[in-house]
Amino acid sequence: MSTNAKEAILAAARKTAQAHGYGGLSYRDLAAEVGIKAASIYHHFASKADLGAAVARRYWEDTAAELDAMLAEISDPVRCLHRYPDIFRRSLEDGNRLCLCSFMSAEYADLPEVVQREAQHFAEVNIAWLGKVLVLAGMAEPEGSEARARAIFAAVSGAQLYARSRSDVSQFDALIESYRTSGLLPA
Repeated sequence: MSTNAKEAILAAARKTAQAHGYGGLSYRDLAAEVGIKAASIYHHFASKADLGAAVARRYWEDTAAELDAMLAEISDPVRCLHRYPDIFRRSLEDGNRLCLCSFMSAEYADLPEVVQREAQHFAEVNIAWLGKVLVLAGMAEPEGSEARARAIFAAVSGAQLYARSRSDVSQFDALIESYRTSGLLPA
């Protein structure tokens, strides 16, 4: 199987997991979407756990790269914090999907351990980035930045869950605006 087929499988699995979670991943469905035989998926992913872990790992790696690129491009930490919720909003705009790792976190007890670790890493990456940017923005001291970063991450991902349950992105926007009004996020 080519690298292109592997990437197509990962992309299809990401979309599926964002809409239906880890439990919704099916080799048969993914193979049909990609246009290959289900058995061909086993060439790169020996088990559903291997596939789920690879999808979650790619997701947090892509998010980490996007966050770092945002900070490098914008260089204003306050503007970066203002734009941070956009990452979660895009998932809602794309077929009312959730952040992949938020969905997996909701399924946490039923996930294989390797998938649990990768899903947790997404939160760790976000919290570390938020903590760093809060300090750069002068909005937190280094020793208090992680607690505030966790609160922001939980609030933004919670806003996404709430908006998804209503199939209404405007609910996400309203909650993010309330976080700005309350001072959790910069206005």
